[in-house]
Amino acid sequence: MEDPRVSNLARILVRYSIGARRGQTVSVDATPQAEPLVVAVYRELIRVGAFPVVRMSPAAATEIFFRWGKRHHFTTVTPYHRAMVRTIDASIRISASPNTRALSSVDPRRQALFARTHRRLRDQVLRKPWVLTLYPTEAYAQDAEMSLSEFEDFVYQATFADQERPIAAWKALARRQERMIAALHGARHVRIVADDTDLSMSIAGRRFINSAGTHNMPSGEIFTGPVEDSVEGHILYDFPVCHAGREISGIRLVFRKGRVVEATAEKNQHFLTAMLDSDPGARRVGELGIGTNMRIQRFTRNILFDEKIGGTVHLALGNSYPETGGRNRSAVHWDMIKDLRRGGALYVDGRAIIKDGKFRL
Repeated sequence: MEDPRVSNLARILVRYSIGARRGQTVSVDATPQAEPLVVAVYRELIRVGAFPVVRMSPAAATEIFFRWGKRHHFTTVTPYHRAMVRTIDASIRISASPNTRALSSVDPRRQALFARTHRRLRDQVLRKPWVLTLYPTEAYAQDAEMSLSEFEDFVYQATFADQERPIAAWKALARRQERMIAALHGARHVRIVADDTDLSMSIAGRRFINSAGTHNMPSGEIFTGPVEDSVEGHILYDFPVCHAGREISGIRLVFRKGRVVEATAEKNQHFLTAMLDSDPGARRVGELGIGTNMRIQRFTRNILFDEKIGGTVHLALGNSYPETGGRNRSAVHWDMIKDLRRGGALYVDGRAIIKDGKFRL
């Protein structure tokens, strides 16, 4: 019997997140572990009259590609991929990894090279309706230190798929976040203060974006792009960063004139350095985000959820989102989370808008 929460999540993705319409071609990318959600999404796309294009690749294929690929595999954009990006109208990507550490021993330079090569194609995809979500697997549950059933409950709660009217719930969150953005209109200066952290930056002339489930599912954040050369100070990140199959913990960064000038990590320092050296933009902050999803309060080692934790902030090194006014360009977009729920604060133009994880807007 199909879990009704899976059907609800499929409806959210198709009818709310990408707003699929009759006659559109929609790509659905996943691994076989996500089959129940893929089937539900396929059914929902057919119901709205769209043309689903399903691509379910074995999870092991990614590891094989990065471990055994030749240089031309990482430097070439194939005609197939160009055609795919050109002809789809929207895309749904479902993460469902059976092993979140499968890429741990892969050379990070290969991953960085592949990202640089496909950056233009990725930007084209992002200009069309798209959404990324997650289907619960044992691997994700283990990372989050939960049983599978507990993690399933967590995921469906975070996505509002456990609600009777989930789309209405997302629209309500969007309205609440719009009021927050209105209160921040015209803001110029941001300061983050917490344990071993005192970081300031300008957001003058930049715009906050309302992220309420139309690209990430779950969502629940507002974000902007700091002025590129304005970030000053230091920050110690509370949670490990899980990226490209690796866990990097104890990250501490020092910024001068907007650039990372010192970077240390207690674990996987070499990977941190490799990512920062990916390209010139990788050492600058491309995004400042504020997590607003109060249904997410546990750290899971999955950035799709963790950056939305209500009462936290996150800074992404690398590429900015142009809609914020951000100008930094990079093949990297790497989110790192600062927890403000235990003694931290976020100040905007001298006023504390988050104190100890509680909003004052």
